[in-house]
Amino acid sequence: MSVLVLVLAVGAACCLGFGFVLQQNAAQRAPLGDFLSPRLLLDLVRVPRWLAGMGLMVAGMALGAVALGGGELTLVEPLLATNLLFALALSRAQTGRPLGRQGWGGLVLLAGGVTAFIVAGEPRGGSAVSDPVRHWLLIGVMLGLAVLLTACAGRVRLTWGPTLLALAAGLVYGVQDALTRISGRRFSAGGPAELLTGWQPYAVVV
Repeated sequence: MSVLVLVLAVGAACCLGFGFVLQQNAAQRAPLGDFLSPRLLLDLVRVPRWLAGMGLMVAGMALGAVALGGGELTLVEPLLATNLLFALALSRAQTGRPLGRQGWGGLVLLAGGVTAFIVAGEPRGGSAVSDPVRHWLLIGVMLGLAVLLTACAGRVRLTWGPTLLALAAGLVYGVQDALTRISGRRFSAGGPAELLTGWQPYAVVV
């Protein structure tokens, strides 16, 4: 992996982490009745802090797309997951509250897991699987699980709702990053014409 890919991936994680915190600061002030309601987004687009967080998220996604295009998904994706480190750092700076044992334990597990995955797994390129049936099956399973988790979250929104939604979002982000990498490869192979004739970039936008 080149140093540039490493810098891009870490920069993307930083933007994503900071963006998550700004969005959370705005969303936590929304009425509980807006849970899983489109009205929530309509209200938040008028909040400057939310828009700033969205801008950082877009910047992070753009940096992540470049990193995914130049590096292996199995290596860049764990680095993108370190956005939690930046999110907790900014959150602690804003609130002044200590992380506590659970917070530090989560950071240690995340850092150790990412390090172990990269060092022990030695992710590298291999032969691409071009079977479209397999691709659609994997995407369908991931998105199906995300929809199921979201439906369950609507029933237990005061207890496990946020956790289930976070898991659903993680699944969608994983599909998005995989399709982003494919889009980057199409662009590298044939430029804008090759990119725009595939369905992957439009799925990323959705």
